[in-house]
Amino acid sequence: MATPLDKPIKRELEIDGKPYMVTVSPEGVKVVEKGKRKGHELSWSALVSGDAALAAGLRASLDALPPRKGGGA
Repeated sequence: MATPLDKPIKRELEIDGKPYMVTVSPEGVKVVEKGKRKGHELSWSALVSGDAALAAGLRASLDALPPRKGGGA
């Protein structure tokens, strides 16, 4: 039987030579560069519903677009 996740678990992880803190909690998972406050957070419901994959695909497609000229909105 697995142990229930009832409180946050923090672990340090190195990615491309930079240290990150990974927090796994009942709400979801959060990855923050060590020493920083803001990072990337993903709820479990977004992960299992596929919203996370959809958001990643949208971000990748927007990053592939050429920059807009003129700066108007």
